[in-house]
Amino acid sequence: MTTLDRSRLELLLRLEDQKFYADHPKSYELFQRARQSMQGGVPMLWMIRWAGTFPVFVKNAKGAHFTDVDGCSYIDFCLGDTGAMTGHSPDATLAAINAQAIKGITLMLPTEDAVWVGEELQRRFGLKFWQFTLTATDANRFAIRMARHITGRPKILVFNYCYHGSVDETFITLDEEGTPGPRYGNLGPPINPVETTKVIEFNDVSALETSLAAKDVAAVLAEPVMTNIGIIHPDPGYHDVLREITQRTGTYLIIDETHTLCSGPGGYTKKYGLQPDFLTCGKSLAGGIPAGVYGFTQKVADAFWARLELDQSDVGGIGGTLAGNALSIAAMRATLENVLTPVMYERCDKLADRYETGVQEVIKTFDLPWIVKRLGFRVEYWFRKTPPHNGGEANAAIDNDLDRYMHLWALNRGILMTPFHNMVLIASDTTEADVDHHTEVFREAVKVLFG
Repeated sequence: MTTLDRSRLELLLRLEDQKFYADHPKSYELFQRARQSMQGGVPMLWMIRWAGTFPVFVKNAKGAHFTDVDGCSYIDFCLGDTGAMTGHSPDATLAAINAQAIKGITLMLPTEDAVWVGEELQRRFGLKFWQFTLTATDANRFAIRMARHITGRPKILVFNYCYHGSVDETFITLDEEGTPGPRYGNLGPPINPVETTKVIEFNDVSALETSLAAKDVAAVLAEPVMTNIGIIHPDPGYHDVLREITQRTGTYLIIDETHTLCSGPGGYTKKYGLQPDFLTCGKSLAGGIPAGVYGFTQKVADAFWARLELDQSDVGGIGGTLAGNALSIAAMRATLENVLTPVMYERCDKLADRYETGVQEVIKTFDLPWIVKRLGFRVEYWFRKTPPHNGGEANAAIDNDLDRYMHLWALNRGILMTPFHNMVLIASDTTEADVDHHTEVFREAVKVLFG
């Protein structure tokens, strides 16, 4: 089996850094200027997490491609880390945005589009009632608040190295001894999350049973497949057990489909027949316009309504002046109706097959101790021989230098990967030629490193 020469990796990273600087002088100039007015030189701090020592500055984007200010063109396999899963500026969404902008952007009043979207979400996911937010983070926050309000229980339960946006309660991990505590890098937590949250490993039925036995957990918040620490599938039957234990202990189940919407038009929930009490989603629903949703069952709605004082509903911590604005909902309707369709999913799945096959062939050719994982048209490769079973195992497999090399090599050859891991998304505008170009760039990166 091929082994990695760390000294060679270090040399190649230096060479790729030099190429990146040489190819992006205008981005570098803008970055230096931006550092005078924006923290870290970027609009949002995580935008510094790119393979280059500064981000490329985008000039324009359409479909599955974009061009930077230096005139370099890219195949975009990052797609806004799911935010642009539809491709950049899909025509139908763009037309709806332009039409609605003329008629009004935000009103604090409903439009007919909102009714259509509510009915469509009900059809796709199977939950009765829906509410709108601007982000999946807020959707999760509000679902958690509802669950706590109804049950009177103080805690939630999440999985080690989960991802649910910037929800405070979810920034909790297990250390090597299995002790819970704030996740490393958690910035200014209001309180230690052990006060609000229990955390266990994904796929650990015994830990789930033990954690919920005390009946102090209002809700389990879970992606149906873990994604942000890498794709980690549930064991066979795990979701059945999760549902049975939560129901038996009077614990609500919140399924976060924000990243797993790539599974199908109704997400993993519809495809595999899950029965959550709440479902949350965001990012791609409105084609890149900020939008999020949370849905819940009739039973949840009845329990919540019975405990709601209408004259206090605007100060209860659930809401937002711009949530449910007319522009976001118009974009959501157009995207659900014309972009996130079964035809798109079928096409993207076939391209993901092609991508997966290409990467696996390279791994096999060079006898690498790597694997490929897949969820719908979300595909990634891992620097380990076997699939991780939970977040702790996945986190232990991270190789930051190797990650950076693979990303920077691709970026210098016109391919943008998702910066936090080796994941790609396929858009409706991605082509077979785009996929094949990645395979060749990936092959060359491996050949230079290990050849």
